[in-house]
Amino acid sequence: MGLINQTNEEYYLGPDGIWNSLDENYGDYQSISLKDIVNNFIISYVGEDKIISKIKRTDVAFHAQRGIQELSFDTLPSFKSQEIEISPQLYFVLPQDYVNYVKVTWTDKDGIERVIYPAHKTSDPLPIIQDSSYEYTFDENGEILYAQDSETWKRFNNPRNSEDSLEGQLHRRVNGERYGLDPQYAQSNGVFFIDQIKGLIRFSSDMVGRIVTLKYISDGLATDGEMIVHKLAEEAMYKYIAHAVLATRANVPEYMVARFKREAAVAKRNAKLRLSNIKLEEITQVMRGKSKQIKH
Repeated sequence: MGLINQTNEEYYLGPDGIWNSLDENYGDYQSISLKDIVNNFIISYVGEDKIISKIKRTDVAFHAQRGIQELSFDTLPSFKSQEIEISPQLYFVLPQDYVNYVKVTWTDKDGIERVIYPAHKTSDPLPIIQDSSYEYTFDENGEILYAQDSETWKRFNNPRNSEDSLEGQLHRRVNGERYGLDPQYAQSNGVFFIDQIKGLIRFSSDMVGRIVTLKYISDGLATDGEMIVHKLAEEAMYKYIAHAVLATRANVPEYMVARFKREAAVAKRNAKLRLSNIKLEEITQVMRGKSKQIKH
């Protein structure tokens, strides 16, 4: 029995019968839902004379969700992106389902994304309010009072220091001249750092008005629609669940746990290779430049 249960018209027009009205599920055949993963696992691995004699469905669902989380971080193509224009306040609010960033870019007039690199020599610490004697101040509950913005951030945010912060402060200067240029700072795309406490991405003052794109990864569990697994990684999910179930049960032989640990690692590696999407023609195009001489 075939897996496609809708006509071409239903696929291309969607439930409302209107072309490309954002209610269609284009490309959904490449993925399998979490519900189907759980059902298929119970059918294949649970029962008499099988690896797992019996197990609660909720236990399988828990390990399946953990599997999606683990695979989302370095295996599944779970990248997301957001684009905004940077305001004079020079920050980007982290998305609700943000886990870690892939890269931050700004878009030039030709639509080319230019990578923005992180600044490792600044931050936005919590600024403690001090009195005229430099002693800490407290509220009526005896808690330390903090200012809105730190002095470090104010100085980094100062437009008058933008040129100096990007090139002067990040490069060594000897007798007023730039000396010993560090290649990691040899760029003019601006810099950023992430304020984990406030949940913001802070930018250098030369980023005002630029269109910035944040590409990030989530854990694949934010919404029901995200709880899907690419079919090229389906076997890796089954092996992960099997190992997780056996590893958390009593009286399971150690060799059985070790076996499925190895099988899970192999399945994960195979999924990474499959999802790497390496194309021979694209590699050939890149390798055409191998005959070019590199001048030092």
